[in-house]
Formats: sequence, structure tokens, C-alpha cells
Amino acid sequence: MNGRMISPGNVKGTALVSREPVGFYGCINIKTGVVIEKGHPLEGKCVKDRILVFPCGKGSTVGSYVIYGLQKNGVAPKAIINKETETIVATGVILAGIPCVDKIDIDQIHDGDHVLVDADHGVVEILKKH
Repeated sequence: MNGRMISPGNVKGTALVSREPVGFYGCINIKTGVVIEKGHPLEGKCVKDRILVFPCGKGSTVGSYVIYGLQKNGVAPKAIINKETETIVATGVILAGIPCVDKIDIDQIHDGDHVLVDADHGVVEILKKH
């Protein structure tokens, strides 16, 4: 799938997929990487070393610094794939150096899929379906 590079880099990993928007400030524990938002489909799951897939971000602009903090604490996702990356997530991934691609049909990616993110070229490839 071809999309748009938001932050460069190339990684492979296992997808963690949310069909709901993800907010970082107050929704993900900055020290553990665990989603703490009550009732969110990813509640209790950890974003560390996963390819985090969600339609778009939501919430406070402080979310950019939470993304950076996740990276500083060693619990950040390996990459982020969005349908549409808004400025909060874009700023966070660029500050943190996390590869990010948007304009991707995320409905084709499922939890547990093994995914290649070639953000340098804006390409996402599903290597193995879960």
C-alpha cells in the first residue's frame, strides 16, 4: 500500500490495530506504554515495539510530548500507520524519530499481522497475515 511519509525510517513488526482514534495525553501511560483510556479498544495493551495502527489522533497537543516521552522511556511503538495523521501525532513522531506513514487503507491491516513500514518511500506491506 502506498501512502505519505510523515516521519522517515524502515521497520518490521507486529501490528496493534485500533479502529478508534488514539489520544496520547492521558490515554497511554508514558512510563509503561500501556493504553489506560477506559473503554478504548486497546485498553490494557502495550504499544512498545508494535506497529501502532489507528485512523487518526485525538485530544490534547500535549500528546506530541507523550509520544516523545514514550520513546525516551523505551516503550514507544516501532512505527505508526494512520489513515490521516494530524499535527499532534505528526509533531510527536518527528520529535521522537518514529517512522510514520499515513493515507493508508488501515482496514486491510489486522491485529497480529506482520508488517513492513518503509516510511522513506511511504510504503506499507503486510508480510504475513495473523
